[in-house]
Amino acid sequence: MKFYRPLVTVSLTVALLSACALQAAEVREPDEKDWYQHATFYQIYPRSFQDSNGDGIGDLKGITARMEYLAGLGIDATWLSPPFVSPLADFGYDVADFYDIQPEYGTLADMEELIAEAHRHGIKLMLDFIPNHSSDEHDWFVQSANGVAKYRDYYIWRPGRQNSQTGALEPPNNWISVFGGPAWTYDERRGEFYLHQFTKKQADLNYRNPAVVEEMTKMLSFWLEKGVDGFRLDAINHMFEDAQLRDEPPGWGAPGTYDELDHIYTKDNPDTYNVVYGWRQLCDDFGRRMNKTIIIMTEAYASIENTMLYYEDATGTRQGAHMPFNFQLIYDFRHDQNAIGLKQSIDFWLNHMPARHTASWVAGSHDHSRVGSRVGLEHVDQVLTLLHTLPGTSITYYGEEIGMLDFKDAQLYDNRDPNRTPMQWDNSISAGFSTNRTTWLRLHPDYPTRNVAMQEAAEKSTLKHFRTLTALRRHPTLVHGEFKHRTVGRDVYAFSRELHGEDTLVTVLNMATSSRTVDLGDFVNLPARLTVEIAQPMSNYKAGDEVDIHQVTLLQHDSVVLRAVVSGASVVRLSLIVALLAAVEHLF
Repeated sequence: MKFYRPLVTVSLTVALLSACALQAAEVREPDEKDWYQHATFYQIYPRSFQDSNGDGIGDLKGITARMEYLAGLGIDATWLSPPFVSPLADFGYDVADFYDIQPEYGTLADMEELIAEAHRHGIKLMLDFIPNHSSDEHDWFVQSANGVAKYRDYYIWRPGRQNSQTGALEPPNNWISVFGGPAWTYDERRGEFYLHQFTKKQADLNYRNPAVVEEMTKMLSFWLEKGVDGFRLDAINHMFEDAQLRDEPPGWGAPGTYDELDHIYTKDNPDTYNVVYGWRQLCDDFGRRMNKTIIIMTEAYASIENTMLYYEDATGTRQGAHMPFNFQLIYDFRHDQNAIGLKQSIDFWLNHMPARHTASWVAGSHDHSRVGSRVGLEHVDQVLTLLHTLPGTSITYYGEEIGMLDFKDAQLYDNRDPNRTPMQWDNSISAGFSTNRTTWLRLHPDYPTRNVAMQEAAEKSTLKHFRTLTALRRHPTLVHGEFKHRTVGRDVYAFSRELHGEDTLVTVLNMATSSRTVDLGDFVNLPARLTVEIAQPMSNYKAGDEVDIHQVTLLQHDSVVLRAVVSGASVVRLSLIVALLAAVEHLF
């Protein structure tokens, strides 16, 4: 028998080595991801971020002066609410000149300086672009209202209808503005009604006129040449209307409100997608020429099916937005939400999203109540944990990193004013936002105790939690890792991010109003002991603590990120090698 042992040994060695090679070949390396696919975005409302000249209004130089702070947050990109020339009927969302800057905010040179400074700090800068409409003070509209031939069809104009009983001239149809009331206003200069799906100061552009598409495309090219890294397309699903201007059927809202009608003729027209696909092509072509990726994000309050078409067309051949805005966390992360509902909300987006695309997770914006006011201050850190460890991009509204709150008494111009109050930097005059004691909106009175400076100095704070999360987002497991999630009972939501050859990260959220101890053993690839990587400020854990996988205790509304040192396929290969050595030793 001894004569055959070398032959058996060689055969066994070859077999085991082949098994090792086969095991290694089964796991492919993840594809490289473009910058936006795992980026941390931060929205700035320019009027409220930093005032540089003491007039009580935020401006571009103020943002530039805070670039070190933004870089220190660990963000990858920022997008600015509109800084363009505007009469400010909707605070910038009524643009009178797409090519210049509102004087209160600065100059075109200030914008160029801001773009350059952002890039110097490794931060991409994007602009909020409003394609649906312009201000009624825009030169195009003035020319159109005066009947100038070139601009005559730049907007939607129609004669009115005469009321058969009263003889009064009425709008062409029953369409209602988003803000309530008729979507049509009569203009004496032209003797016709013009369409405005928002305020009467925001006249809808006519995208059935190729000259309008060409003008707006030219404008995008102008800002691309200035160095911006992409655009957020605001209210995109209002761009096209029914060409026959048919009356809309009844909806479910009160008379005179937007929801009085079912908006089948003024929203989600299929022609909108073709324009978006064309602008994506423009950005891709420019990006190839400049060797960088220019991105498009779309905002549309639409059905999930219509929203997904902004990613790509039904055949998958034409690409649109890199990321449609996903508002599910705003809608569904409620004070009384449980783990089951939260998981369903996250599944709702991911299960509809086309393959190989990127999810965006939005927790707040200039149009929505702040997280702390919407769901409670006790949830702010928990929401940040969730937002920054889900797969895809995170989008944070300025001030959420310190848990700013709505201030109802600040309402002056608009019912969204309470969530647009000035940034709270410190406890000095006007919270460090301005040297002027009078600011465009009143400051939240809690600024002496809720501000950046105080949270910088604190041992634990929401601000420091935010920074820890953005730093962790650069870990390969959070960039590339597979996502698996589950509920652990009704109250605890947990998900793992796993990547071959890297440590696994597990996020756990307790949605209950009291402590919960849970067993995470159903995550079968995890070891018995886990290490706390991140714990929110009020957690009973701290970074570095070890926990038993079968006994993870979270306080009310708590969240943690756990690290599991798991070597993946390399463990299997090591086991095979150990088995090989043992077999060889036994044979000899």
